[in-house]
Amino acid sequence: MSLTREDVTYVANLARLEFTPDEVTALIDKMGAVLDYAETLSELDTSTVKATEHVLAVQNVFREDVPKPCLSNEQALANAPESEAGCFKVPRVME
Repeated sequence: MSLTREDVTYVANLARLEFTPDEVTALIDKMGAVLDYAETLSELDTSTVKATEHVLAVQNVFREDVPKPCLSNEQALANAPESEAGCFKVPRVME
């Protein structure tokens, strides 16, 4: 695929990049090579390939959600530096 100087500067502008004229000239060839390779990939016959979201089989790795007894209010507040009326007491952060 042939790219023009304007194509490269347009893409560079989208990416908020600035290049010297020499760099733009070099990028024309490099970006063109990337696009040519992508074009060859589109020629592959993928009609027999099953569409997937992931390369590997996806499985749930989480444990079952089993309810268990929770701490009592006294147990939860046992190591709190300060508590008041059954709640954690913390310094004021807003006035």
